[in-house]
Amino acid sequence: MNDKWLIVNKIFSSREINTAKRILFVSTSHEDTGKKTGLHLGEIAEAHKILSNNGFEIDFANPKGLKSRVYETDVNNPSILEFIQNQSAFHQFSNPLKLSEIIPQKYSAMYISGGHGAMWDLPAHPQLDSIIRSIYEQNGIVAAVSHGPAALVNVHLSNGELLIKGKKLTAFTNKEEKESGYHTIVPFLLESKLKKEGSIFSSSGSWQKYIIRDGQLITGQNPASTIALAEEIVKAINLK
Repeated sequence: MNDKWLIVNKIFSSREINTAKRILFVSTSHEDTGKKTGLHLGEIAEAHKILSNNGFEIDFANPKGLKSRVYETDVNNPSILEFIQNQSAFHQFSNPLKLSEIIPQKYSAMYISGGHGAMWDLPAHPQLDSIIRSIYEQNGIVAAVSHGPAALVNVHLSNGELLIKGKKLTAFTNKEEKESGYHTIVPFLLESKLKKEGSIFSSSGSWQKYIIRDGQLITGQNPASTIALAEEIVKAINLK
């Protein structure tokens, strides 16, 4: 400029990550503890369909960052078939992030799916506990279905209180666990544990759709509750 060299620092504006439309899906990566376990693909597929159709971007993660074992999958479920045929979504699901790679500030919500495997590797997981606490304390939505609420049993907030203490919630019931034949295999009965830790637990009949929302916490009783829970996540975020 004017025959002189000048050092110029030019900053180009860039689009920030749209956290309002990004949701973290967390699932189990546990497979075998005397009996094959894993996750229910329907709890992933049905939630993914509703949330993606409403414009949400979804990231997948689990403790090992490896493909989760799927069990008890209903191949007649159109949402599952659609999810499997969705090359982009199924590739992301099959190549999940490790929990250690997650930046909680990127997300306005998280969804924790169930399956019996969740009873082993999601409770009291330090990295997962930290992610849940961070998203919750940044006013995000924390949602979990079926055995997914097992991830909540040891989450302490910054004030030292358990997140679930005094919260209304639901999860896979003791009765459903006995009917599924896993009650002597799982490390603990989820309903009993959630009650012991001070939550206000409620449920419907076995295998019936049932969800409950308490502020930022949304929980569903069983796989049949997945669609209603995903719809409630959409409402909760859109109303912010």
